Amino acid sequence: MRVIGKPLLEAYSERHGDVKSQIGAWLAEAEDAEWQNPNELVARYPSASRVKDRVVFNLKGGNYRLLARVDYRRQLVRIERIGTHKEYDRWKL
Repeated sequence: MRVIGKPLLEAYSERHGDVKSQIGAWLAEAEDAEWQNPNELVARYPSASRVKDRVVFNLKGGNYRLLARVDYRRQLVRIERIGTHKEYDRWKL
């Protein structure tokens, strides 16, 4: 998959060092992935939630949330937001 929005992840991981390694691991895995549909994605990330046309990934045991749109046909992941679980609870989805 091609990941769009990497600068957002990089900036966030610099401000929140406790999740930096998890962000890096998720990014590397997403870039290597070739998910063809939501079922393949959820098979790899069982804790991921589909919210309308987006996916919420749980990072660091659910302490952080990463919101993305996944275009399976074009093999794109567009990062929309990343934040703590508390911040996620305030997002309008």
